[in-house]
Amino acid sequence: MSFVEVAIKVPLPRTFDYKLDDGQSVSVGSRVEVSFANRRLVAMVVALKSNSQVPENKMKPITHIIDNEPVLSAQHIAFLRFTAQYYCHPLGETLFTALPGALRSGEHPDKTTVATVTLTDAGLNTPKLRSKKQQALLAQLHASGASSITELKALGFTKQQIDGLREKALIKQYLAHDTQWALSPRAISSKPRLNEEQAAACSVINQHQGYQTFLLEGITGSGKTEVYLQCLEDIINSGQQALILVPEIGLTPQTVNRFRRRFPDTPIDLWHSNLTDNERLHVWRRSEQGSCALVIGTRSSIFLPFTNLGMIIVDEEHDSSFKQQDGLRYHARDLAVYRCARANIPLILGTATPALETLHKAIDKKFQLLTLSKRAQTKADNQFLLVDMKGQAEQSGFAPATLKYIEHTLARGKQVMVFLNRRGYAPTLLCHECGWLSECSHCSASTTFHKAMARLVCHHCAQQSYVPAQCPDCGSTQIMPVGIGTEQLEDFLQQHYPQTPISRIDRDSTRKKGALESALADINAGGKRILVGTQMLAKGHHFADVSLVIMLDVDGGLYSSDFRATEHMAQLITQVAGRAGRSGEPGTVLLQTHFPEHPLLQDLVNNGYQDFARYALQERQEAALPPYTHLALVRVEGTNSKIVIDFLADLVPVHPYSGIQLLGPVPAPMERVAGKYRYQLHIQASERPTLHSYLAQLMDYINEHKLANRIRWSIDVDPTDTY
Repeated sequence: MSFVEVAIKVPLPRTFDYKLDDGQSVSVGSRVEVSFANRRLVAMVVALKSNSQVPENKMKPITHIIDNEPVLSAQHIAFLRFTAQYYCHPLGETLFTALPGALRSGEHPDKTTVATVTLTDAGLNTPKLRSKKQQALLAQLHASGASSITELKALGFTKQQIDGLREKALIKQYLAHDTQWALSPRAISSKPRLNEEQAAACSVINQHQGYQTFLLEGITGSGKTEVYLQCLEDIINSGQQALILVPEIGLTPQTVNRFRRRFPDTPIDLWHSNLTDNERLHVWRRSEQGSCALVIGTRSSIFLPFTNLGMIIVDEEHDSSFKQQDGLRYHARDLAVYRCARANIPLILGTATPALETLHKAIDKKFQLLTLSKRAQTKADNQFLLVDMKGQAEQSGFAPATLKYIEHTLARGKQVMVFLNRRGYAPTLLCHECGWLSECSHCSASTTFHKAMARLVCHHCAQQSYVPAQCPDCGSTQIMPVGIGTEQLEDFLQQHYPQTPISRIDRDSTRKKGALESALADINAGGKRILVGTQMLAKGHHFADVSLVIMLDVDGGLYSSDFRATEHMAQLITQVAGRAGRSGEPGTVLLQTHFPEHPLLQDLVNNGYQDFARYALQERQEAALPPYTHLALVRVEGTNSKIVIDFLADLVPVHPYSGIQLLGPVPAPMERVAGKYRYQLHIQASERPTLHSYLAQLMDYINEHKLANRIRWSIDVDPTDTY
């Protein structure tokens, strides 16, 4: 094979051919260095060729072969090819998005793995050396056999001494990955007895052979995690690996510690956004070599190259953080379905509030539905109460009746959770004299007032400015905050209940390393306390003492241009409500609303999410919306709004495409962000093959368009929002 086809991390929907010099050999899945547009770039070999359509005299040679062994298997490249094709993204960018940062830049794949050294044949002959230290190192290796570099350094030998023997070919270095865990049964710590529904779910999953997606629809507190743990026992004891996907917001010490307590001698790794490049590379390599049994990770862990994957679990499968919102716009849950089907292994999707797309597949028997309808710790369900805010003399967003419930709960020594998905002190500042608003100069949005920082901050472009002492328009000093944020709630509650500890958990209060863990430890210590927070507080946590949950301003999702708004609101209400009553007694959930008669709220309060979701599916079907049709968005942004609109308008064909409906160009719900105008073209089809056929033609047209280089464009397949 004298030619190689490579993928390069460039925004072009094609691969490139290069030639091999005499004596060079390379494998599919290996990285090479190539000359591209007067730059030297790392590329991935995706095919070997005996001929090419590019004339050989015009073809560049491979500059350097980085890997002697592939870093990606042929099966993994096939998985990433599917990902690139499905999400209409260049193959090169897709491959390099899936790699750890260190491999993207050309680092050795075992850069961060602890190496082992052993004697070569020459070293076994115990030669006489001038260096006493090197002689002592040889003697140590004669006595101990193979030793890790870490161990040798602990014994007082230096890196220079080790490298000196390696240069003399007296020792050799290799990488030993511990796969011994797979050779014997793992220790399992004590586990609770399952109820009938949990036991039935475990039995169905464990007895199934091959691929099947199981939707574990369990109400909050029904013990879904315990089902995961007991299903993983057979996987681990068979020597296979497993991936547990969790939302970024759900990767907490509580979650991790629960798995580690159950499997105390099983190697468990974590994968999340706070890892360094070297740490990511280490986890990547351990999963590939089979050195770890479990990886608990956020969405990008779906790309890890496991050597013997036996199961994938997606916890809180409905969570929006599984969808990547820029670059390669993949959905980790949907890729998990494809990956499990290709590997012929089971997939568990767990949630109390399944996404309507997932529930639709379960109802159509494409997924197997398993239901947990009983709370593991509490026999009675939480009590929902709607607080009508019309005409109320509220204080910082609290109705008088709500404050009485707080006082009653604190008097019992229990904890109160107040949920508001809006950080800062107030969403905007207003001039009482002329109506001036603190708007961002770069976005179609107001800047949020952060009292503690004494700053106005745009939560979309991060621009900050000082709080003006006078109105910039009329000079008045009558500037007041409008609306409520978590910071204001904390201030009010501290004044109202000065003897009660208050914990605020949002992105502002947990910026420092360890701040979240410390706050959670304080909360779990028990005793009366008020918890104030955003979604960081509401999801994935177990607070035994929380008896009362209050949701302020639940009306935001009731009237929205986004057809998914009511679904997201119902999920949020259900998830937040599930934080109450987890210690044995039912809790109380207060929903403050100006529309207590709204059918969504009435359905949720009286019948629960399961009933709401099935009714919402009927509405989607009548309106011909996903999951009954398939959707894609062409998103375009640029500094010149006319160019953006002209570009999108030119994509609308004169003659309609059979089976395709187009809407646009239309402005995004937030038209301007960070100084760039944003418009969209909505593409809808009743059949998925029709949609992808149209998108393939559209991509070819866009790549040849004269305006494509003057704007930034992307295609979002199966969008979860239309921000």
